[in-house]
Amino acid sequence: MASSFKLFSSLSSLTTILILILLSSLCTASTAPTGTNSPPFKRIYAFGDSYTDTGNTRSATGPNAFTYVSNLPYGSTFFHHPTNRYSDGRLVIDFVAQALSLPFLPPYRSQKANTSTGVNFAVAGSTAIPHEFFVKNNLTLDITPQSIQTQLIWFNEFLEKQGCRGPPKTLVAHLMIHCSGLERSEPMTMHTLLDLLCQAAPFRSLALLKKGVKYLVVQGLPPTGCLTLALTLAPDDDRDAIGCVGSVNKQSYSHNTILQAKLHDLRVQFPHAVIVYADYWNAYHTIMKNGDRYGFKEPFKTCCGSGGDPYNFDVFATCGSSSASACPNPSQYINWDGVHLTEAMYKVVANSFLHGGFCHPPFDYLLSRKQHLG
Repeated sequence: MASSFKLFSSLSSLTTILILILLSSLCTASTAPTGTNSPPFKRIYAFGDSYTDTGNTRSATGPNAFTYVSNLPYGSTFFHHPTNRYSDGRLVIDFVAQALSLPFLPPYRSQKANTSTGVNFAVAGSTAIPHEFFVKNNLTLDITPQSIQTQLIWFNEFLEKQGCRGPPKTLVAHLMIHCSGLERSEPMTMHTLLDLLCQAAPFRSLALLKKGVKYLVVQGLPPTGCLTLALTLAPDDDRDAIGCVGSVNKQSYSHNTILQAKLHDLRVQFPHAVIVYADYWNAYHTIMKNGDRYGFKEPFKTCCGSGGDPYNFDVFATCGSSSASACPNPSQYINWDGVHLTEAMYKVVANSFLHGGFCHPPFDYLLSRKQHLG
């Protein structure tokens, strides 16, 4: 149990929750496309980690072991050059933007970006709990100092620059107090970690809803026990029915169950908002069980890595390093570099959210609600 706890703690710092805001207008005049064929939403604002980061992280600032994101073969499949996305191509957020007829979201740290259709605040290695918590409790080697809280501060600063009034200072202070909790004296347990994780994301969603956000998509954790890194760290006898690390998948599932309950409470508190839960765990799990249907031949082995069979993963020589190389057919692989997924997998996951019934309520309901309300 102790080793499983440490493994889940490490993976929790690599796979946080995506929070997606869909807006039809902002407090300033819009320069987004208008007309009869205009997209249903004019802007997207995204928050999260390396599963969503479209360029806020570079090699020098990436999480430990994954410090080559500015190098090829990252970005090689779609963009044909590195874009500081942790994949060979597009991410789920890119496919969502395309489905909504919007451009790819520019990273917040890009000084020259056109932000008229949205901004991506996600940072690789960012956590739902402030970074200091993990450092204090010796739970991770992650060096990324930003958390979702940091991203919300950036969001407030962005809105102020657009001429919007930010949230009261007391709300920002309350965010910090509520989610810090760093002076704990009792031993850290899995229950404590799960409780803190599941408090953090809904509370940040609450802050956004209090700002007047009407359309919110919150993404749960994937089955983190299916990631190549987890498989290399866990004992061989800790496997579930589909070959993933069973103990870690159970913990991710428990996290998502609590998260969904808290999102239900937010729906009751904000009945005029559409709050969608994107079920990453079950979407990913379903794809794993039906890999052949989507053209996947390698569920666990990394496309880009080193070390050979069975996983082609060496934490000291990861994708983008001089010792690593990429497979010629990434569309047949689920895992790209040991933690992050291939563009092919992200595309199937995105379609599962948009059209496959893995959003609750369905994504089509969100669109119809927007069309009805205008």
